[in-house]
Amino acid sequence: MSERIDMLRTRLTEALEPTRLDIIDQSAAHAGHEGAKGGGGHYVVTIVSAAFAGLPLLKRHRLVYAAVGEAMKDEIHALSIRAYAPDESIPN
Repeated sequence: MSERIDMLRTRLTEALEPTRLDIIDQSAAHAGHEGAKGGGGHYVVTIVSAAFAGLPLLKRHRLVYAAVGEAMKDEIHALSIRAYAPDESIPN
C-alpha cells in the first residue's frame, strides 16, 4: 500500500471513525494529466460513517476534505468521494 493511501486511511479513520473505508489509487490512469505532473495523486474513497447520518452530500464531502486537510494542496490532485451513513445502501 502506498504512503499516500496510508495517510488517507489514518486521517479519515481518526476524524470520522468509519465502519467501512475503501481507497482506490487511480493515479496511474491519469499519468500525463496536468495535476499529475506535480505529483498529486487521484483517489476514489468509499466511506461509511455515523458522522454522515442526516447530512446532505455537500456537508459529508466537507467533512472528508477537512479530515484530509493540507494534503489536498499537493499530495492529492483529485479525490472522488462516496460517503454514506451506516443505514444507507451502497450502490455497486
